[in-house]
Amino acid sequence: MQQATKQENITSLSDLLKDYAAYNLWANKRLVDWLSTKPASILDIEVLSSFPSIKQTLFHIWNVQEWWLGNLKGLQPESKYWQVFEGSAAEIFEGILEQSEEFAAYAQTMTESSLFENCLFSIPTVGEFTRQRFEIIQHAMNHSTYHRGQIVTIGRNLGLTDAPMTDYMFYLLMAK
Repeated sequence: MQQATKQENITSLSDLLKDYAAYNLWANKRLVDWLSTKPASILDIEVLSSFPSIKQTLFHIWNVQEWWLGNLKGLQPESKYWQVFEGSAAEIFEGILEQSEEFAAYAQTMTESSLFENCLFSIPTVGEFTRQRFEIIQHAMNHSTYHRGQIVTIGRNLGLTDAPMTDYMFYLLMAK
């Protein structure tokens, strides 16, 4: 039996990206809620991945979202790519959620025309680039999704078998 879903009100690129930023916040919150039930020490256990631990992967998501948002705002932020987070589990959870809320709030201010405006940014050691704002938002949200998947895999390697579902379709079907 096919389950019917309510008609969504996504009628434009602006609506879609606003929803995608809201999804990112929702997914990061689910991940933090899950990790908050685990011993804080598990966040620092090293597992081979892009970043050496769950905590450092969370820090990377937080920093990259912050960096792209700074670029979208024209602030030319400094990259913190190689920094290591030394704070507590509570601080990393609070930081990533506050940043995700800020990104979602910014996305809510975007108009259809502002999404097509060009945004200049500089990637250290690579060069200067210009992309439309919608491409940057889409990239930042996809980047976070990619690393959330790594966190679940790291957790699985540490014996955590109860990770929450954070797929976009699950968000569309269950969270809205």
